[in-house]
Amino acid sequence: MFASMFLFSFAMSITPGPVNTVILSTSLNHGLKRSLPYISGATIGFTLLLIFMAFGLQSLLTQFPVVLKILAICGTLFVCYIGIKIIFSAANISISNAPVEHIIIPNFKDGFLLQWLNPKAWLACVSGITMFTSIENPQSLPIFIIIYFFTCYACLFFWGLCGDKFSVVLNHGNRLKYFNILMGAFLILSALLILIDFF
Repeated sequence: MFASMFLFSFAMSITPGPVNTVILSTSLNHGLKRSLPYISGATIGFTLLLIFMAFGLQSLLTQFPVVLKILAICGTLFVCYIGIKIIFSAANISISNAPVEHIIIPNFKDGFLLQWLNPKAWLACVSGITMFTSIENPQSLPIFIIIYFFTCYACLFFWGLCGDKFSVVLNHGNRLKYFNILMGAFLILSALLILIDFF
């Protein structure tokens, strides 16, 4: 059971998506340290969503399926907004500890909100709760939530580490500018695909 919980959490957290893309871009442009608030916000946001879904929010989706469609629209707008910010971000790597002025770095709140506005995160919660909730074993759900929290944080941290290491390769000429455009476009595309899935 623990292995299944870990594998589910790992598969859902490590695969590319809007959250991972923002982490990769943020750590590449500003260093791993400055991406940690966003990583923490995304992890805590998803974990709280999982807890809320486990304790009744799931029934809301069953009674009012339109809620997921509203989330899809809000989530698409929010992800597109972040994608545009990345596309037009300054194409220079800033990893010093000096205060950053006039540069908008995705923060804890952005990571938290993105999870709550992402309908695929909601569906992942529903799947996990359905798979790992057991009447015979009431401890299974709290254990699943704990495993998911640590697995999610480790996977998102890995994406941040990758971005931090890629900065050496992309810190030449216009590579970073093109990378930011590519990542921003990927985010916007992923948001539109989420929207299409729900309509």
